[in-house]
Amino acid sequence: MKKTTSPAQPSEQQRKVAKSIDDAFHTQLAKANKGMPSISLTLAYADWAMHLAASPGQQLLLAQHALALSKQVLGTAMQPESAAVDADGKPVREMDPRFTDVGWSKWPFNVMKESFKASDTWWRESTEVDGLSKHSQHLVNFYTRQKLDAMAPSNFALTNPEVLRVAKETQGQSWIKGYQNYAKDLQAAQKARHASDEDKLKTLDFEVGKDVAITPGKVVYRNHLIELIQYTPTTAKVYPEPLLIVPSNIMKYYILDLSPHNSMVRWLVEQGHTVFCLSWRNITAEDRDLAFDDYRTLGLMAAMDAIGEIMPGRKVHALGYCLGGTLLAIAAAAMARMDDARLATITLLAAQTDFTEPGELQLFIDHAQVHMLDSMMWKRGYLTPEQMSGAFQLLQSNDLIWSSMVHHYMLGEREPLSDLMAWNADTTRMPQRMHSEYLHHLFLNNELAAGRLLVKGQPVALQNIRVPIFVLGTERDHVAPWRSVYKIHYLTDTEVTFALTSGGHNVGIVNPPNQKQRHYRLALKEACDTCLSPDEWRAAAPLFEGSWWPAWQRWAWKSHQ
Repeated sequence: MKKTTSPAQPSEQQRKVAKSIDDAFHTQLAKANKGMPSISLTLAYADWAMHLAASPGQQLLLAQHALALSKQVLGTAMQPESAAVDADGKPVREMDPRFTDVGWSKWPFNVMKESFKASDTWWRESTEVDGLSKHSQHLVNFYTRQKLDAMAPSNFALTNPEVLRVAKETQGQSWIKGYQNYAKDLQAAQKARHASDEDKLKTLDFEVGKDVAITPGKVVYRNHLIELIQYTPTTAKVYPEPLLIVPSNIMKYYILDLSPHNSMVRWLVEQGHTVFCLSWRNITAEDRDLAFDDYRTLGLMAAMDAIGEIMPGRKVHALGYCLGGTLLAIAAAAMARMDDARLATITLLAAQTDFTEPGELQLFIDHAQVHMLDSMMWKRGYLTPEQMSGAFQLLQSNDLIWSSMVHHYMLGEREPLSDLMAWNADTTRMPQRMHSEYLHHLFLNNELAAGRLLVKGQPVALQNIRVPIFVLGTERDHVAPWRSVYKIHYLTDTEVTFALTSGGHNVGIVNPPNQKQRHYRLALKEACDTCLSPDEWRAAAPLFEGSWWPAWQRWAWKSHQ
């Protein structure tokens, strides 16, 4: 019997038109809000305000705390010079880098500093309201902190004693240099704003192949999505099993091949290893329909096939970094399901497989925010590097925004250019479909950890992986917090070696043996061992000085041959 459509129901064509109108409107709304999660933020503040209004006891505590903090600030105002001391009367080191200058201990700057710290403390406590959802609490806390940090006295020339002192010592030259820096940056920003999206802008005077990415290599395979680069060992003795590096598709491939002194690729070929590295294509609007699984098939699996033709019969050590590690874990689970035994070991660097606790990134990833991101990509077809970098800058706003502004424009100082800064500016794009699937399937629904992620119509499970796994987390990672990375222990039934290294998401990985003041913890968990919590593991794991690179190399090529 032919199905009839009720006149009261909208047709499929009408639904498509309505969605197109909504997408266009949401795109403009997202632009107007500069990517800020306006709906989520409004709901979070409403949630907080209503719960606080219904908590008279909490209001009383906050009022008492405000009074105590005010008295503390008034006490500081009565002293022409003050410095924090402990119970024994010894000076306490200032932990906030914004207020380490000696001028902050003198009036009136000490009063400004203490007033700001009191406000920050009070607002942090005000978000601790019973009944408030964790997500709302995190949003309110984070964005209130952003507003407070923007108003810190250290951010203004006339209320920053260091800026005033340096201006006096240089007879105003610091402000002149700061203005020149500002004019230069403004000119560069205007140039970038008027440039085509397809234009390749110069990145900090570092040239790929000359100043960075200088380890000799050759492209041995390419398709629409990747180029596969091979690096040949420089030693007489060569290890038989090659290494495949899978960087994140939001990273340029040379993150592990920056300069001779910190290149992991160069270090590996000098140890006798054959290294292959994926280089992801910087996609355009025509690639908007590339799916997340396309990055597995056209990327990682295509590279495995190419390596098999170049070095037949050899198993491959695979290393994935950040999102590349997540992609590697998915591919390895799919290979295990299909009895594909080409992998020798798996290494995951700062890569999450469980997304229930992704750190402060979860502030930008809820259903409303993901819908806004989808709308922003709807017309363009991809997520721009600027849209991605904005979120990361907010996560470290004091270091990446306000402190940088003070040093560049008020103190007239320029940080020396570095290879890592050049790489960070040489960004890539993410296609609309891939990015949307990544956020929906992994961040929002956590399908990989739950065993619901489908590859070729079949669910993949990390428990099927049987090859040894090496997992690395970094102590100060704001992108993939190490406790979240550690959760792979709960998802696999194979041998897992976990390392926790000093540094952050990039510096902790780019960690050559010649670096000083670096350390790492390392411990092995056999498949049959009892699983520890992250903090239990950290307390029990032995501490080693230096780089984790040699320990990882011994694990991969000596322990599992």
